[in-house]
Amino acid sequence: MTIPPTMRYIAMREAGPPDVLVLAEGPVPQPGRDDVLIEVAYAGVNRPDCLQRAGLYAPPPDASPILGLEVAGTVVACGEAVGAWRPGDRVCALTPGGGYAGYCTAPAAHCLPLPGGLGELEAASLPETFFTVWNNLVDRARLAAGETVLIHGGTSGIGLAAIQIARHLGATVIATAGTAAKVAFCRDIGADHALDYRTQDWVAEVARITGKRGVDVVLDMVGGDYIEKNLRCLALEGRLVLIAFLKGGRVEADWRPIMMKRLTVTGSTLRASPAARKAEIARALREKVWPLFARGEMRTVIHAVFPLAAAGEAHALMESGTHIGKIMLSVRG
Repeated sequence: MTIPPTMRYIAMREAGPPDVLVLAEGPVPQPGRDDVLIEVAYAGVNRPDCLQRAGLYAPPPDASPILGLEVAGTVVACGEAVGAWRPGDRVCALTPGGGYAGYCTAPAAHCLPLPGGLGELEAASLPETFFTVWNNLVDRARLAAGETVLIHGGTSGIGLAAIQIARHLGATVIATAGTAAKVAFCRDIGADHALDYRTQDWVAEVARITGKRGVDVVLDMVGGDYIEKNLRCLALEGRLVLIAFLKGGRVEADWRPIMMKRLTVTGSTLRASPAARKAEIARALREKVWPLFARGEMRTVIHAVFPLAAAGEAHALMESGTHIGKIMLSVRG
């Protein structure tokens, strides 16, 4: 395959609002010995991208400074230690950075085939959200059949993936969202109960739904004053999993429920997780989740697709919070 020396990518003039993102041209990256080089067709837009753009989330030292944590496209070159993929293979991948570009490198072990029945657009929307949800709901929270989970941000990419994985595991799902339309969409995607956090007291509603028992797991990306409320919602031996802090990470809370109810509070950041850990998640998703897409038992929701040059507009939409599902960038062409 002929690989050009340069490519289009999205650069940041400086840290700041969405309009600091501009189209630029630079060298095509070279894959390391364990990496593949992907000609990118589509890239997903995620909250960590917005935080990095704002100067609040620095990439790891060995990662590309270019934004973008998930892509789908065609493998065009492989490192010398790569045996699982060959040029011409179509893949989706979790990347350490660099997705908002014509070409992107990714560890071969963090690549997955396109699920049966899905194209590159749909496949590019999966890695960041499904890796995150599997890592936190399944591996860290140990969500099991018969348990009840409370999922905040139900119509975000993370929320929609979490609702579906939790239902697949046999859990009862309670989701929160911010409008009547979003509440209805949570139910449509599989939530047993959906609550409008703007008009309903979700702590009281969780108590009513569970007969005052509480939920076994809370998946929270909000933080702030939600943290103490989450602790109140948990049942004995419950697990609170924190994956983001949209309302802030510094809180004053009554922590006694942790002792009184024997709770576990945990969390993680996917980007900083060891490469071997992410490879384990990739194997689990390929075995246990990817077949569900082929059978129509799992789906992804694409809210909007922007051309690469309009990455700033995509970020503005992400930060507005009005979307349902994934926001994507069309890179190829």
